[in-house]
Amino acid sequence: TYPGDLGKRIFENVSKEAWAGWVQHQTMLLNEYRLSPIDPEHRKFLEAEMDKFFFSDEVSAKPDDYTAPK
Repeated sequence: TYPGDLGKRIFENVSKEAWAGWVQHQTMLLNEYRLSPIDPEHRKFLEAEMDKFFFSDEVSAKPDDYTAPK
């Protein structure tokens, strides 16, 4: 589970399937933006993207030159 208020919202409102979709998206973000999950600024970015992914009409980030795997 994810900590804090966001974690509580996710636990109460997000399905396993949606969570799996986030894990894939987060992996893409980590790889494409060369993020480190131990860097506090990177974690802040990922948390903001997670909030967008689940609870916002705003589209979560993707690099301009990103091409989805086939």
